[in-house]
Amino acid sequence: MVTIREVAKAAGVSVATASRALNGLSIVTAETRARIEAAAAELNYVPHSGARSLTRRKTDAIGVILPDLFGEFFSEMIRGIDMAVHGAGKHLLLGNMHGSTEETVLAIKSMRGRVDGLLVMPPNSRAESLGDTATWQIPTVLLNAQPQNGDIPFVSVDNYSGARMVTEHLIERGARKIVHISGPASNRDASERMQGYRDVLRERLGDTHPIILPGNFREDAGRNAAQLLLNRDFAFEAVFAANDMMAVDLIAELTRAGVRVGRDVLVAGFDDIPLARYISPQLTTVHSDITRLGSSAAMMLLRLLSGEELGTDAGITISPTLAVRASTTGASV
Repeated sequence: MVTIREVAKAAGVSVATASRALNGLSIVTAETRARIEAAAAELNYVPHSGARSLTRRKTDAIGVILPDLFGEFFSEMIRGIDMAVHGAGKHLLLGNMHGSTEETVLAIKSMRGRVDGLLVMPPNSRAESLGDTATWQIPTVLLNAQPQNGDIPFVSVDNYSGARMVTEHLIERGARKIVHISGPASNRDASERMQGYRDVLRERLGDTHPIILPGNFREDAGRNAAQLLLNRDFAFEAVFAANDMMAVDLIAELTRAGVRVGRDVLVAGFDDIPLARYISPQLTTVHSDITRLGSSAAMMLLRLLSGEELGTDAGITISPTLAVRASTTGASV
């Protein structure tokens, strides 16, 4: 590999001058900079990222720590983040903490010194599980979570209003017996979605004991729920799954059993992952704009890294919309 020492020798300057020029520092004259850049190009010099980071005190990398890297929800979020940081000349360093608080702390420690800032989605969407964020000593923005004391910027989704919206829609479509497939018991998103569902059923139908099936945000919960419903000893007309992954597999299982989803039974989800638009029937779901969630958090972090004071922009809550499709109408919308 060509070293900066060789570039400096070819340009007839000191190593320090060559380093300043190649790192964009303004104390090098235009003529000297041009000579150094020409020498670097001729020698095909590639800067060593570690040494360059030490010199500039910047890594040009953003760390992203998520509970999981599997599934369309996380891939869409990463896509939104990448859209924002790529345009700023930054790179992504991904970490997966598998929903564990301990692994989250280890992932954060492993990224210190390797990234300029962090985007973190706390385990179970609970910011308090991260502990004292002030000790991290690195600019951080929370993904899909809100801090307990307002000391850290965040971008989140209004899960409660989204759940109310989709439950209201199922009632308006004529459903009265509406089953819910929940998310993980300790997950904040899941709790807020369940609460929105419960409140609408109580207010609109006087139903204070709705049927709630256990779920985990993964496909197997959708399949398990379908088997419970197919072997039911209770009446139901609609199902609201706490996320799309469970709803998609629920639809697949019900369809295989001869149930006409959208006609015999209405099914709705939450998130609006790309797959929701390509299954048959297409899934009615809460559009939480996952890509925007990622890009908004990334843009917020970039503003922090530029030294900007966020002020009232330090917290963003995205208001979801309802995407109505065939799984609750019986026909394409």
